[in-house]
This record gives sequence, structure tokens and C-alpha cells, in this order.
Amino acid sequence: MRLLSTGDSTQTWEGLIHADHPIHGQRTTVIHGHTVLIQHRIHQISFLKKEYTASGQLERDDDEQLGGAPERVVAIPHLGWRCFSHAWIDVDGGVIHSNTRTSKCDFRQFLLFLRKKNLMEAKLAFSKDSPPISIICAAKFVGLPLTIDPSLAAGSAPTLRFASGESLHGVNPILLYIASSASISCFSGKNDIEFGHVVEWLEYAPTFLSGSEFENACSFVDGFLASRTFLVGHGLTIADVVVWSNLAGIGQRWESLRKSKKYQNLVRWFNSIDSEYRDTLYEVVAAYVGKRGIGKSPAPSLKEKVHDSKDPSAPEVDLPGAKVGKVCVRFAPEPSGYLHIGHAKAGLLNKYFAERYQGRLIVRFDDTNPSKESNEFVENVLKDIETLGIKYDVVTYTSDYFPKLMEMAESLIKQGKAYVDDTPKDQMRKERMDGIESRCRNNTVEVNLSLWKEMVNGTERGMQCCVRGKLDMQDPNKSLRDPVYYRCNIDPHHRVGSKYKVYPTYDFACPYVDALEGVTHALRSSEYHDRNAQYYRILQDMGLRRVEIYEFSRLNMVYTLLSKRKLLWFVQNNKVEDWTDPRFPTVQGIVRRGLKIEALIQFILQQGASKNLNLMEWDKLWTINKKIIDPVCARHTAVLKDQHVIFTLTNGPEKPFVRILPRHKKFEGAGKKATTFANRIWLDYADAAAISKGEEVTLMDWGNAIVKEIKVESGVITELVGDLHLEGSVKTTKLKITWLADIEELVPLSLVEFDYLISKKKLEEEDDFLENLNPCTRRENPALGDANMRNLKRGEIIQLERKGYYRCDAPFIRSSKPVVLFVIPDGRQQTSVN
Repeated sequence: MRLLSTGDSTQTWEGLIHADHPIHGQRTTVIHGHTVLIQHRIHQISFLKKEYTASGQLERDDDEQLGGAPERVVAIPHLGWRCFSHAWIDVDGGVIHSNTRTSKCDFRQFLLFLRKKNLMEAKLAFSKDSPPISIICAAKFVGLPLTIDPSLAAGSAPTLRFASGESLHGVNPILLYIASSASISCFSGKNDIEFGHVVEWLEYAPTFLSGSEFENACSFVDGFLASRTFLVGHGLTIADVVVWSNLAGIGQRWESLRKSKKYQNLVRWFNSIDSEYRDTLYEVVAAYVGKRGIGKSPAPSLKEKVHDSKDPSAPEVDLPGAKVGKVCVRFAPEPSGYLHIGHAKAGLLNKYFAERYQGRLIVRFDDTNPSKESNEFVENVLKDIETLGIKYDVVTYTSDYFPKLMEMAESLIKQGKAYVDDTPKDQMRKERMDGIESRCRNNTVEVNLSLWKEMVNGTERGMQCCVRGKLDMQDPNKSLRDPVYYRCNIDPHHRVGSKYKVYPTYDFACPYVDALEGVTHALRSSEYHDRNAQYYRILQDMGLRRVEIYEFSRLNMVYTLLSKRKLLWFVQNNKVEDWTDPRFPTVQGIVRRGLKIEALIQFILQQGASKNLNLMEWDKLWTINKKIIDPVCARHTAVLKDQHVIFTLTNGPEKPFVRILPRHKKFEGAGKKATTFANRIWLDYADAAAISKGEEVTLMDWGNAIVKEIKVESGVITELVGDLHLEGSVKTTKLKITWLADIEELVPLSLVEFDYLISKKKLEEEDDFLENLNPCTRRENPALGDANMRNLKRGEIIQLERKGYYRCDAPFIRSSKPVVLFVIPDGRQQTSVN
């Protein structure tokens, strides 16, 4: 007889046994545990005994407390208990028991002994590029030895594997397991409320590893610790260890802040843990941070691709039922427009999961609406996919399956699972909302097939009809109220011409093609959540295998329209140039605005595969972009053409001369530039207006000058006169001014600023976007740039010193045609162009 143990409380007994049911084929005895808890402390455990025959039939049910000879259990409780009484337990021959009903023995230490014994055989596997510092520190802190295995593929979530074959996947599940194993009092909180706060901090801790959010996280925690010693309650918890380890993992950036006075509460808390547990924790920090530079994320070069599988912010999530080497995902855009930032998120997440599970990625064009689609859109979608660095296995088209889809529709009609309906569109919509069955719902199969033939032939009668699935008109989920499967359309298709007069809807075609192409997991944004039941029901009616749906949140941006129908309106009404307009959220539009694809990938992967709906700020994306372009983009100088003033240097050079200077003082790869020095130089009017007579200022890349005279006509400054004072110290001047020599070789510029296309931060469903259009979304400022800007190439990104970052959209051709530079937002509050 094999004795198993289970419990009537999943929370209390989870992990106690290897099976929670009788084993068929052999005689078994199942022990049901019952606990008595008072104020979260276990005061008594008793057992009920059930015996089962080999066929699984209940043979004996003893509602009595077991006693006498020790009983044997095959595993131990998963939770750390505080006390234990009135029970016998025999583990591998060692008897642990309490002597009387009222006596108590400390069973926790015994459990910890066994847990540590289990963990001694546990292996922590992770990617060598992303060691889970928090897990290793937490295990070290509580004295739990782990076998380290840094052999997982880049981007993989850490996995804790036990000798039993079981495993835990992901940072937080492993951390909570370690916390429950700790002998430290209240390490996961002293009660349920504190435990909840611990979980919240574990979820927040990775924010420190996000470069763009690091200082915001520091500021938040600094304020939180203003009147607290620990993050949760009045004692050290795993939350403190995890946040501490993530901060330590940042490396030099945190060490610099630690020495400053910027976040005094946070530094006080960090130093307190550091001083008490330095020997324990710094062994991990020295091994991984010191050698690997964990947490440091220097900006990559402009030519370097940032692969999401190596990004520390890559989503640590699992696909349900996914197996390495057997996953197939698909990215299925409709060729009715260019890809926008929302599509980019879907595409990159599909790429991430395909790479993580060493599976296949299909790019499938959902070309089921010939009225909206074109080869132009197909070509540009493929171009955008390449720009995003998405590697796919094959490109397919839903139109490849039109014959099979028509056969399936006819088959469902013959089975009585679909019918042809000629109800007018508006009436059909109202009936679906009200749960009223169509008068055509009970037509005979013969009538339905006859009307279906009319539809296929595109006759006048057929054009009045559509095919609907016969699902459930009373279902609270309205997507199940007899959705449309097929409708007529006589517009020519961009691939198959006028061969077909009927086309499947997305709801009908998508599950069918997913199943046929071997897709295992269909990633869909959460806006389709109500249609998930419809997707599964259609697969069921078709008799096809199940495809798992995995949801992620739709990417919504402030002041932004992502509807292709609405974006098309701007193109057709000449409100923008085309789909690549820098005011558009399309991939080509934001790249033309000056966004590096590296920044877009980082931004999207920081969102991960979360299902939480968020309205994202563009500022966050542009802040990431700035960190990428600033270390490498060349520096140039410009003055506004209509707002500049001459500065005459009486002791300046009699003849202009040229010096060769670096285009970027800290990045040699930016190259060199020729800077002309002369006795007449141009200043921006705003700088001239800020100078006082007799003031000493610094001319950048030259030296100091003293303003002797300010000439004014009708209240307007017309000229400054002064002397060079090159021996003056730049440390003593208040103003550091950019300037240009007054020479003929200056390059005409057009500095173009953009604003949002709509004026409302978030459009609600009832809002008409036409009533929220921004009246002015583009402004051009003429300027003069240094002569080196004749050599700028289209797409090149530069910084105009003290003005901002710009992307060259139209390079120099001739002096009568200005170089066009688009302003690149830098993450600070945007100034309206109105």
C-alpha cells in the first residue's frame, strides 16, 4: 500500500504531495489533512483516512483522527509553518511527533532543513547576459545554496529546477519561493497585508533596471522612505533585499548618485543594509556586477541594432503550454496602410516569443478586404518589418486560402452551422444588439445554398446577402450573436483581381488560417478580448484544433490616432504629406521625425506583454531616443535668419582663418569640421538681448569677449561692439554663446517644428476626431548654419548647439534651396507651434 497525503485547503497544503487523487491500478490510501489556525498560527493538524481499491472506488472512509504508529508522508508542506501539534510524521525513517494534544514543537526548523536539502539539489538557470542578481542575492541572504547554470538563451527568464523534475519560471515566483524558505522572521511579511506589500515591491523593483525610469524610481522610493526604515513593516523583508540588489546592479550610475546628496533617504536605507550585510551581499555584487557590468546600459552606436532578446527589460512571461522548438506564432497585419507604432509592438512581441522558444514566425497579410488594400501597402509593410529587425520564416496571404475558406463556409451551411441572411445592415446590427433572431435564421439548407451561389456569382440578389454563423443570439457576449462570416465585394483584389465576388471576414478567416498554418499561439491585443470566445467557437464548429490566444495590451499614445481609417483621412485630405509624414505614428513617420529604431524597440519591450491598458506619453520614447543619439551625433551651429545680430570684435582677426575641430568632443567617430573665425560674427538676437554693456561673455569654441557697446534703433538691437579677451576664464562668465562668422559660405536652413495632429490628449469613443483637430501642426523657421552643413546627408542626425536635435530631411543642393532639418523631441515638455 502506498500512502499519499493531501489536504482540504489548497493554500495550506499545496506542494505537499506528488498526487492529489487515488492512483488507479493499485490500492492506495489518501490522508486528508485538516488544520486549526488561530491568528495565522497553526495550532493543530489532524488527518482523515480514505482507502481506495485498485479501480479507484472508495472502500473505507475513517472520519477519525489517526494516531498510534507513525504515518509516512511522501513530501512536505510547501509553506513555512510556525508550529505544529498532535500529529505523527515519519520522513525517511526519522520520526518527528508531539507528545500530547496541548504540547507544541517547533516544526519550522525541521521544514527548513528539508527545504534546504531540496534546494541543495536545485539548479538556477539563466542567461549569462542577464544574471538575476535579485534571486542570487536573496538566496545568499537566507543561506540557501544554489547550483548556478548560466546557459539559457539570451532573453530567457530564469528557471529554478528541482531534482524532482519540477521547476519555477520567472524572477518573482522564485523570489517568493526563497522567501517562504527563509528562517528569518517575517521575511515575506508578518501578515497577509504585509505579504501583499512585499509582492508589490517585487513587481516594482525591475523599474530600477530601466534606464529611462531609473531616476524616477529613485525619487519615488526616496520619498517613500522619508519616515520609514524598511520598505514593508518594521523589519527587513525580501523586498528590501531585492530593491537593494537591483540598485547595486546598476553599477557606476548608482554609485555616483549614492555619493551625492540627491536622494538622502534612499541612500540612508541602502547604506544601512550595506553596512550590516555587506559581506553576504557583496560577494554576489562583486561576482556579477563587477565582472559583467549588470545594469549598465550605455547607448549603442547608431549602426548597432538593439536586439530585444538581449534587452534587460524584455518581458519575462510565458506562453501557455509552449514548448521549445514547437512554438509557431504569426504577425498578421492588414495591407490597408503602413505599420504604425501599435503594429510595431505586436510584431516585436511575436519576434520575441519566436526567438525565445526557438520557434517559427509567420508574416501573414490579412488581405480580405479588397476595397482598402493595395500592393503599395504590402511593399511598405514588408519594408517596415525589415526596419524593425523582425526576422520571419515565411510570408503568406489569407488570399492563398480563399478556395478552402469558401469550401469551409459551404460545409458549415450544409451542417446547419451557418446560414445566408439578407437582412439590411442597420436592422441586422440592431437585432444583434437586442438579441433578436433573424427571420432567415431557420431557412432550409437548400435555400441557404441557393443564396450562397448567388453571392459567389455576385448577382444583384447575392449582393443583398451575407453568410452568418449560427451561434447564440442570446449570449451576453455579443460577438457570439451570429457573426458575419462572408460578404460580397465586387472591387478587384490587389492579388487575385476580380476572380472572387465574396470575401471572408477577419473573424472567420483568422482562426481557420491559424489552424491550417500550424500556429500554436495567436498574439492579439486586449481590444479583441470579447472576441476570444468567438474565435474558439468558430474553431470548434470547423472541427479544427485549438490555437491558444495570448493577449497583450494595445499600445495607446497621447494625442495620437492609431486607426488606419482615420489616418487615411489625413492623407486623402492633404492634411499631411503621405503615410511617412513625421507627424504620423507610422514606423516610417516617426523614423523620419528622427526616432532611432533602437529606441522604439527598447520602449516597446519595456512595456512587455502586459495586459494592463496604459496611455503612454511620447516623452518617454523621445527620452530613450535622446540617450541613444546624444553620445554620437555631430554638433553644428546655427542662428535664426530673421533674429540675429552682428557682433563686431575690434581686436579680432584682420582676415578670417579656419580651425579644424571635432564634430563631437567625446566621440571621435563623428568626424571633423572646419570652423571659421572672423572679426564680425553673428549671434542669435535672444543672446544679444541678454547681454549687458561691459559684460564679459564666452564665445563657444573660441574664448571670452567683452561687450563695449550695444547699438539700438527704435528699441531694437542692431549691433554689438566689443573686444576679444581670450585670456579670460570661462568659469567667470554667465553666458556661453554660440556664434557664426559672417561669411558667404553659411548654409540656408529651414528648421521645422511639429505638433500633434489632434488637440485632445485622449479621444473617447463618443468623440469625433474631426472636432479635435489641431489647427497648426507645422512651423518653419529660417536659419543660417555653418558651412560644414553642406555635407549633411538625408537622414543624418545632428545637434544644433543650444537649440536641440535635428534630422536632415532634405540635404544641401544649392544656396537658393535651404537644407531642411526636422526638430527631434528630446523628452522634455513639447512647445506648441501655434
